[in-house]
Amino acid sequence: MRALVTGGTGFVGRHLIDALLRRGDQVTALVRTPAKAAGLGERGVRLVAGDLADTASLTEAARGQDVVYHVAGLTAGRSEAEFHSVNQEGTARLVAAAARVSTARVVLVSSMAAAGPAARGARHTGAEPAQPVTAYGRSKLAGEETVKAGPLPWTIVRPPAVYGPFDTELLRLFRAVKLGIVPVFGDGSQELSMVYGPDLGMALAAAGASESTIGGTYYACHSEVVTSATLIAEVGRAVGVKPRLVHLPRWSASMALGFVSGVARLRGRATLLTPDKAKDFFAPAWTADPAPLHLAAGWRAEHEFARGAAATAEWYRSVGWL
Repeated sequence: MRALVTGGTGFVGRHLIDALLRRGDQVTALVRTPAKAAGLGERGVRLVAGDLADTASLTEAARGQDVVYHVAGLTAGRSEAEFHSVNQEGTARLVAAAARVSTARVVLVSSMAAAGPAARGARHTGAEPAQPVTAYGRSKLAGEETVKAGPLPWTIVRPPAVYGPFDTELLRLFRAVKLGIVPVFGDGSQELSMVYGPDLGMALAAAGASESTIGGTYYACHSEVVTSATLIAEVGRAVGVKPRLVHLPRWSASMALGFVSGVARLRGRATLLTPDKAKDFFAPAWTADPAPLHLAAGWRAEHEFARGAAATAEWYRSVGWL
């Protein structure tokens, strides 16, 4: 199978390409910086220099593909318009380019943020109405709607929190836990679904290979649900530290996020840590049911969080990140 991957040098894209190469697919990667992707080229991945704003490179990369895995996206933006310019408008350009030069199926890697939080004790399945609560979530939902309205067959996969080798976001938590004192939003009871990066790569590859997933919206995660406090405790076990939790009420967390985002704006940078993000941090649950994806594509996550956290900590230590 011929497969295009956008965002191939990113955290999720790397694991997807690993899964596709193991399966024997012919992989093309759209990359902004070819030098950064040299390792992919050495593994037989065809590299096309460009980005989601460059129609010519999108057309070249998509020509003749069987599946387009759209992983690239903006996770930290300075405004809602900036999120939409990439996550919706960039997606529209990719779909239009692919439709001109292929009959490929589009597998959109969206986010649970597009659906919004779940009720405590409940799980999203993909059938419920989407109710995003952040600018990022709204932009990802707009990207989904763009794919659905396009001329190509599609599959949407919404991962929850992703962690594992090459991840730099949860790395901050691992480092904080190692220091022994960790802030936690609220009382630590927020419920979470999680997915280990290599498991997610396999999920996306399976979704793109199955005819049964066409026209469906799925969640790729382990069936286990953890609380935010349990997650920190498991990371502690992985790094050999029993951390002390510092509970942050919403008012203090909002002030801290406002300060961090203000500093970032003064420096002309985007950050994930904005007051808008408090809506994520204080939601009752971000949980989903992976059973529909298992039934449609035969995929099942192999790593519950304790096992995945241990493997992630080992990888961080091996590369000197922890």
